[in-house]
Amino acid sequence: MAITPLGGNLINRVLDDNGAAKLKKDAASLPSITVSPAEVWDLKLIAIGGYSPLPGFMNEHDYAAVIGKGRLTDGTPWTVPITLSTSDAVKPGKAALKDEDGNLLGSIEVTGTFARRFEAEAKGVFQTTDEKHPGVERIKNAGQTLVAGEVSVLPETLPADEQGMEYRPAAIRAEIEKRGWKNVVAFQTRNPIHRAHEYLLRTAMETADGLLIHPLVGETKAGDIPADVRTACYKALIEKYFPAERVILAALPAPMRYAGPKEAIHHALMRRNYGANQFIVGRDHAGVGDYYGTYDAQKIFETYDDLGISNLNFEHSFWCKGVGSYATQKTSPFGKEMQLTISGTKLREMLGNGEHPPAEIVRPEIADILIAYYKTL
Repeated sequence: MAITPLGGNLINRVLDDNGAAKLKKDAASLPSITVSPAEVWDLKLIAIGGYSPLPGFMNEHDYAAVIGKGRLTDGTPWTVPITLSTSDAVKPGKAALKDEDGNLLGSIEVTGTFARRFEAEAKGVFQTTDEKHPGVERIKNAGQTLVAGEVSVLPETLPADEQGMEYRPAAIRAEIEKRGWKNVVAFQTRNPIHRAHEYLLRTAMETADGLLIHPLVGETKAGDIPADVRTACYKALIEKYFPAERVILAALPAPMRYAGPKEAIHHALMRRNYGANQFIVGRDHAGVGDYYGTYDAQKIFETYDDLGISNLNFEHSFWCKGVGSYATQKTSPFGKEMQLTISGTKLREMLGNGEHPPAEIVRPEIADILIAYYKTL
């Protein structure tokens, strides 16, 4: 039996046909709140249960508890505030939710509003108030009034798939159950999978029934490789180099926050909702720049014993010329002079110039897809 979702049940805030028809009929007479692009992703995840046990956007008590203690007020582990921001006056009661183009997404039963605690949120979630940090920059530029309330979402707000992949927790759980997997390891990625990642995945698969490769396809920062290009890489890799019956490729429709350790816990809890009981945590998980220590995202798991999903920690892996395979400092007796490494900057430069990196770093099939992408820039 699959692991239970956080809170015990998978939340579903998607309207049925009657509810959707009524909302469309009433929407013109309701006040409306504009939902930012990043918050649209959050709204979708609330609706489908990816953020279980949250039925809507957080109230002030939960918001304060999350940024201060990394838990909801009832003690449930939760490390990232899920909030709806505005710069407008909002009254309690029902309001329509619309995207920036004015499309109706759903509704919210507003229970109250409160002021964003910018400095406390920045320090509590991102560990910095530096506005050069993409997550800090986003909350600084967002509305500073936060709106609390349970949401209801129109079915048409939710596409049939994301980048050709299933993304609903209920569907992923059903597939896991169908395959009879009891021990499921999940992998978070916002980048194409290179050979070092493969090493982590294959190592984890040796003791798991199945692998959930779960790329994040929501909003990312400028410079990150687009979701459609990454998805092409994942599909090419799995098709040729992984046993299909032991891998599920699915999408996580979440925005990237770059919150390092706090986001590592957030990512793990979401994967519990998707049916995994183990979660791979590598070097600088969900990090950006030099804001976090190399293994801070692993250390934070030591402060939680009630996540309901265990972390599989991996050290930095590399192609070791001495061993003749991928290794880590735990498994290789050789020094750095035997490590084949290429910096991210050099790798992008090579791909941008149409050059294939060493096959030990990036598989040729993946390099072909990335070279074609860089030619379009």
